[in-house]
Amino acid sequence: MTQTPALPTPTTLYPALAQVQPSLADVHPAIAPISVPAGTVLFTENTPCQGFPLVLDGEIKVSRSSGDGRSLELYRVVPGELCLVSSACLFRTQPLSAHGVTTKASTLLLISPDVFNRWLETPAFRNEVLGLFAERMADLTCLIDAVAFQRLDQRLAAALLGRGQNLALTHQALADELGTVREIISRLLRRFEREGWVELARERIHIRDSAALRAMAAALPA
Repeated sequence: MTQTPALPTPTTLYPALAQVQPSLADVHPAIAPISVPAGTVLFTENTPCQGFPLVLDGEIKVSRSSGDGRSLELYRVVPGELCLVSSACLFRTQPLSAHGVTTKASTLLLISPDVFNRWLETPAFRNEVLGLFAERMADLTCLIDAVAFQRLDQRLAAALLGRGQNLALTHQALADELGTVREIISRLLRRFEREGWVELARERIHIRDSAALRAMAAALPA
């Protein structure tokens, strides 16, 4: 019988938790690991932050929506990383500016705003939060550069690579990932199909010429 591997301890993923006051043991069971399935909405835009998520297993996709229904993925949070949107909301006591959804079954600690603010008094935890905050800001700067300055056909070609030859992926999912509308993605994919680079089917994309896609995406920064 195969046993499920044990999850890393919170202090293994977030070492500064070993020094915070009150300690994890002191706030248990109010702050205990919770497990949620894929597709769980953890927080939504324009609402107060209910807690600060620390991911022990799984992944959270953080996106921002527009008034016309479009969505742009900002970043993903995996074990050992922090959520920029949640921390910014708690720092400034303002509503959340994005929404977070689990992309797979996930286990996390949800730190209440009161405990989070008390933990910030611990220099090691504060430095860890600010360090990861800076890393996430660098990621968002790269995203802004991509959206503002790089051609969408190059970004689409890059998005198709690295997923195998047969992609079970809708045009809408690609549009959401790239922060545009489905009609534009469909138009570009049909162009790629005319060039012989891909073959399109219902909710599926078959890569026929990876080299051509790599050449299209080659202008993107590494």
